[in-house]
Order: sequence, then C-alpha cells, then structure tokens
Amino acid sequence: MWIDTHTHQYGEQFDLDRADSVFRALEAGVTRLILPNVDAQSAGQMWELVRQFPENCFPAMAIHPCDILANFDSQLDWVAAELATGKYWAVGETGIDLYWSKDLLDAQIEAFRWHVRKAIALKLPLIVHVRDSFDAVFAVLDAEKHPDLRGVFHCFTGSLEQAQHAIDLGFYLGIGGVLTFKKSLLPEVVRSVGLSHLILETDAPYLAPMPHRGKRNESAYVPIIGAALAGVLGVEIALVEKTTTENALCLFKLDLV
Repeated sequence: MWIDTHTHQYGEQFDLDRADSVFRALEAGVTRLILPNVDAQSAGQMWELVRQFPENCFPAMAIHPCDILANFDSQLDWVAAELATGKYWAVGETGIDLYWSKDLLDAQIEAFRWHVRKAIALKLPLIVHVRDSFDAVFAVLDAEKHPDLRGVFHCFTGSLEQAQHAIDLGFYLGIGGVLTFKKSLLPEVVRSVGLSHLILETDAPYLAPMPHRGKRNESAYVPIIGAALAGVLGVEIALVEKTTTENALCLFKLDLV
C-alpha cells in the first residue's frame, strides 16, 4: 500500500478523467490520497471527489499562500468555519511563496501564522508550502513551536541544514517527482536524512517524475517516486513502501480509519 500525501487530483486538469485517475492510482497500489485545499473555489470539487471515494480521499483545508489576499480576514473566517466541521485531516496547503511575488509577504506571513495556530489548537498536522521562503517559514514556525505542532514540508527541495531544521520542529519531508530530476540535489539530502523522516507525494498535476516529466502528474506515479527513493538509499522498494506508508498513517492519523 502506498499513500499520496499531497495531490490536487480534484483540479480542473482532471476534469475529463478524474474518477479514472483515482482508479489508476488504486490499481497502482496507491490506496489513500490526501487532498490539500487551495481556495474557496476549489473546495467544492475537492469534496465531490471525497464523496465519490470516501475510503480513499481525505481532505485538508487552508488557503494556499499564492491565493492569500491583502485583506484576508474573510478568507480565514471561511477556513475557520470549514475546520470547525471536524471533517478535515490536516490544515493545508498553507505557507509562504515568494517565487511569484513578494508584494504580499506580510499578508502571507500573518495568514500562515494563523493557520499554524489553528493546526495546533485542533491538533491537526500542518501541510507547509515553501518556495523561496525557508527563512520566513522557519521564523514563523520557530516562534510558534509547540508540542502539538507537527506536519510536513510539502515538496521539500531544501538543503540538508533546512531538512534538519524541519525535522527538529517535528515535521516530515514530503518527497516527490523532483527526486527523479537529473540535476536534483535532493538525493544527497535524503541519503543523509533517512527513511524515518520521509513521506511520499506527487503534488499532482504538477512535478511529474521521470519519465513523465513535463506531462500531467497523477497519484498513480507514487510507486515511481518510491522506486527512485529506494535506488537513492540502496534499499528494497518494499522497505520504502512500508516505512513511508507507516509515516503517513501516523502523521495524518489514517490508521484510525
């Protein structure tokens, strides 16, 4: 059994074959999919997929940092109301993204801090988006450090020092298709970190692993990433499957369903 801990398979890129893409994942042994929300508009499609595959799809709730508005109070009020339903398995996808623009940095920081505190209060794992923003993200997480703060650095591509910082804060590293890219520095990092701190993800429809790079990603490709990780670590793929699945079950409490 494999788990895709981060997929947007509810997105418009799957409008023509959404159910089929989930069936392909199931056929590949990927039996559980974590669906992080992006904004208020994406939630409806996400829940449609959850209702269609209630034993396989598990929703998370937040506003993606790229979708945070300058006046974000109403956005967070909506997220708070959604989380209050108790129907979500994580707070995410949240974080800080400075790749596209730094104009709303202050808003992103405050919204991220709010999501962090909400995750702690609800004792839910936090799905953290980091892009060109490790220093800003760590500044928030270090200030909000708490025994109930846990989660994953989604699509981790940082240095070994940054990986260790995240691990010290109680976070797993989400490993995806970037591991398979020819010029990726991630193999060196994961060799030093080891399996006990890793979970697998696709970030579908983005960042498809080789040999599908440049095409639409989907959850069925998790075993490809797992095989690549096994090769990097020099271990059997069965060990990667077992350990990363156990890590994901533990983080998201999926062992309770």
